[in-house]
Amino acid sequence: MRLVIQRVKTGAVTVQDRKIAEIGRGLVILVGVGQHDTQDQANWLAEKCANLRVFEDHDGKTNLSVKDVAGEALVVSQFTLYADTRKGRRPSFIHAALPEVAEPLVEVFAQALEKAGVPVQMGEFGAHMLVEIDNDGPVTIILERE
Repeated sequence: MRLVIQRVKTGAVTVQDRKIAEIGRGLVILVGVGQHDTQDQANWLAEKCANLRVFEDHDGKTNLSVKDVAGEALVVSQFTLYADTRKGRRPSFIHAALPEVAEPLVEVFAQALEKAGVPVQMGEFGAHMLVEIDNDGPVTIILERE
């Protein structure tokens, strides 16, 4: 699994002109699922995200997690994180999991994140989404667990 994590002031997802998810301070987490990914990976990454210290304390040091600041998470599936661009000009997505594999693992990830104490909103799997990310910092981190 591959994650792109962004510390945000706000985040939202709109599908067909309807806002379906919205968070305040927290993390927008773009989730890509690979062909051989497992529930163990999803659980490990959720625990890592819940406790990742990317928020500033009163001294301006990044010592606080999303849980410490009572933040939220917006989880958005994004198979394009598995784009292979080594050949040609058109990305290949052959390493991304099929939807019937990916969707349940994104759900497992979101549920594990919530179980770890982070309120979660989600995008709509497989939909064309407009994702609003008010990146704070900017802070953007890539996590991967193979």
